[in-house]
Amino acid sequence: MKITNEMKLTLLSRSVNESLARTVVAAFAAQLDPTLDELGDLKTAVSEAVTNCIVHAYPNGLGRVLITAKIYDGDIIEIIVRDTGCGIPDVEQARQTLFTTGGAERSGMGFTIMDSFMDSLKVRSTVGKGTTVTMRKRLNARYRSAPR
Repeated sequence: MKITNEMKLTLLSRSVNESLARTVVAAFAAQLDPTLDELGDLKTAVSEAVTNCIVHAYPNGLGRVLITAKIYDGDIIEIIVRDTGCGIPDVEQARQTLFTTGGAERSGMGFTIMDSFMDSLKVRSTVGKGTTVTMRKRLNARYRSAPR
């Protein structure tokens, strides 16, 4: 697959930046002319990934959340959300529906939601070094009046 466009964004792990992350990724994805449903799926998946960084990666302070979005031939968007926080000791367990380390106010649905809205979801993590979440989705090709 050939990359046709790419963007990078670095944010501090503040909750106010979650909406910025989802808006920036949605604006970047707009060049693919997504449906409102597709755009909603992307925004929700990004929101969950960034929220995980904010809540879990840096529980005792602030850190950086790095977001990369790439567009590939064939209307595929890849979104990578990475942190350099505490890492996940057991990724398989963390991906289980309703599992959370975030306390009673957390639902434990983040990875489940990401997985349901994207075509693929990969999670890599190393304790003490951070976590990388890679999500991909092929958008439905629609008529485009102008070349990208």
